[in-house]
Amino acid sequence: MKLRETYALPPDKEALLQKAKRLEWATIAALLSIIVVMYLAMGASQAMKTAWIEDVLSLVPPVLFLVALRKRNAPPSARFPYGHRRVVILAFLGAAVALLLVGLFVLYDGVTALVSAEHPTIGTMRLFGHDVWMGWVMIAALVYSAILPVVLGRMKLPLAEATHEKVLHADADMNKADWMTGLAAIVGILGVGLGFWWADAVAAIVISLDIVRDGFKNIRRALGDLMDARPTNVDGRTMSDLPRRLRERLLSLDWVADADVRLREEGHVVSGEAFVVPTTEAGLVERLARAAEDLQGVDWRVYEIVVVPVASLAPQAFLDEDETG
Repeated sequence: MKLRETYALPPDKEALLQKAKRLEWATIAALLSIIVVMYLAMGASQAMKTAWIEDVLSLVPPVLFLVALRKRNAPPSARFPYGHRRVVILAFLGAAVALLLVGLFVLYDGVTALVSAEHPTIGTMRLFGHDVWMGWVMIAALVYSAILPVVLGRMKLPLAEATHEKVLHADADMNKADWMTGLAAIVGILGVGLGFWWADAVAAIVISLDIVRDGFKNIRRALGDLMDARPTNVDGRTMSDLPRRLRERLLSLDWVADADVRLREEGHVVSGEAFVVPTTEAGLVERLARAAEDLQGVDWRVYEIVVVPVASLAPQAFLDEDETG
């Protein structure tokens, strides 16, 4: 069985990926400190409990990203002739499912607390010889829990875009949105302090809805990649222009009368087939091989393109470049 050639990132992209890995390790260290601080300040607040759970969940994407990076670089084998590039997508899907399930559980917990009219109490503690309302301690912990992830998330985004790492991009988006979790919890705690017992449960529900939204969004993106959806940009919302660029490169060859491509994403790389209508059969095998090499030079993300000669391209056989369905 013919195995794929091992893929290697360009040196500049590899350097950026190593920087991203260091940021993920820094994220794990920061989150561990946040989890400890939030746990110590949690008290009986439902909003604090929900925010703490989200902080624990935030560990999943960076951990899976680092584990998957080690596995995906394993060379193709007799059992896995295509290699292990898609392991990152599987990690992404696993993280998204975990996020959704816990989000739904936390949502149920918050709704139950609201319906049963549970009245949370936020007491006081003795600090430096003074009685201090625990709400201020909780708010300080929430501010700390928001600042570090937001900073790290903003640092990750340009690296995710440059290396086309969708898992890293999703992790950065979650980090950037952590300020909303902190703000919702702070509002809930202040509401309880002002006598609005329901504010804590409402804040918990708002946070859980954000967790559920992230879970649904990331599951959809991961399933799209697993089902060989058309390549998208790293944000997952806009279509990549790579199919158009590859087709234009094929059409620029003097022996190609018509051409089109069919691509799929495998993590940060793209593979697929190119279909060409040759004007001559003379030296066709060599021409096809050179065309495949030429396509790999169009973009660093192109891993493997198999160029196939066909008699014609049926009008409805390929998606139009403007088609996004």
